[in-house]
Amino acid sequence: MVTRSTIMDTNSFRAEHAAALDHETKALTEKRGEVLGESYRLFYRNPVHLVKGKGQYLWDAKGTKYLDVYNNVASIGHCHPRVIEAVTAQMQCLNTHTRYLHENILSYSENILKTMPSEIDRAMYMCTGSEANDLAIRVAREYTGGTGIIVSQESYHGTSELTSGCSPALGTGQVLANTTRCVSAPDQYRIITEDLGHWFADQIQRQIDDMRANGIQFAGFLADSIFSSDGVMSHPIGFLKQAVDVVHRNGGVFIADEVQPGFGRTGDAFWGFERHGVVPDIITTGKPMGNGIPVSGLFAKHEVLSAFSDQIPYFNTFGGNPVSMAAAQAVLDVIQEEELQQHSEEVGAVLKKELTYLMNKHECIGDVRGAGLFIGFELVSDRNTKKPNKKLALNVIEELRNQHHILTSVAGPHGNVLKLRPPLAFQYSDIDWLVNALDQTLSNVRMFD
Repeated sequence: MVTRSTIMDTNSFRAEHAAALDHETKALTEKRGEVLGESYRLFYRNPVHLVKGKGQYLWDAKGTKYLDVYNNVASIGHCHPRVIEAVTAQMQCLNTHTRYLHENILSYSENILKTMPSEIDRAMYMCTGSEANDLAIRVAREYTGGTGIIVSQESYHGTSELTSGCSPALGTGQVLANTTRCVSAPDQYRIITEDLGHWFADQIQRQIDDMRANGIQFAGFLADSIFSSDGVMSHPIGFLKQAVDVVHRNGGVFIADEVQPGFGRTGDAFWGFERHGVVPDIITTGKPMGNGIPVSGLFAKHEVLSAFSDQIPYFNTFGGNPVSMAAAQAVLDVIQEEELQQHSEEVGAVLKKELTYLMNKHECIGDVRGAGLFIGFELVSDRNTKKPNKKLALNVIEELRNQHHILTSVAGPHGNVLKLRPPLAFQYSDIDWLVNALDQTLSNVRMFD
């Protein structure tokens, strides 16, 4: 049986697409096949050969300008001058590991902890979000004495052995750990209930009970608070609180994976979990904190972290190195000085409103949801039945790439939700480009429905 991965194979180049490529693109794809591992994937049937980036824009090898509506890793914009300057200056002085003293890691830790609940008072650093979530799972297990981890049905938390075992979004080819349990995503569009928070908390309790029945002690709930891989589940604000209460009543910890919803992206809060009025036990971040420089973090309540750190030395060779910390500080400075959280809220609200207007014209738009510059745009075959239309969604993103030079991708269990998640440099002036392109594209590609 051929297996497909939700996040890796849904929007990807395949061998059968090669015949339609120009000579240069075809040669590059063939060279990748000769020298890189087969697990790698390229976006799009006609892969994009990018050579330059600035802000929310990218350019390909032929000089074509693209609007990036997907890349949250370059969180404050591609090639941001403040990050370039900070990294260059520090690289010219020193770059080494955390077993030597250095001011950068200390000053950044003090500054980033000020943005978090007062209960979160310890920091540790790695190079990737996968490593941060891997350590978070280890800490949760040491603190609780349990092993069981609950995640949402389509979540993605990393590629290490521990995190891939808790990442169902990697697809059927990746076996989940026997200590992992999945809950259905809190999908306000499809789940009919008067209290989504109560419904979701009940799903968590059921999985805890299942663990107990199978001799597994519950350790924690690991969640991206906007459930991005599940299709962007942003509302109602506060629905997550009841689930976190259930986690704590059962002796577990809540790990907030803030790789995607953090750093002001949702607009109404600096951290995604803040929208729900909860205090996590552990917070993890990834490369958006350094605008793409390999840096990530774990932030925790000292009593939770100490259960691990008092017993087990931890050393990540270049996690928290002076260059990465300089990049992270530059990102934080830009977000705060340029008021990018407020920018995200205001520009995102206008974008969401304009996208919602398209529903009056296109019956295939089932739902528009999100917060700030993180929007899910769901396409369906029938609004009444809410039948997902994956084929249409894939044709839309191809048309956006080829005809309108806009880059985005899909999410959700059915691959029918466009995940619109541009760098925070996205401006009001970019809204017309995106919305008009979607309008034209939905009119043109309905023939493929």
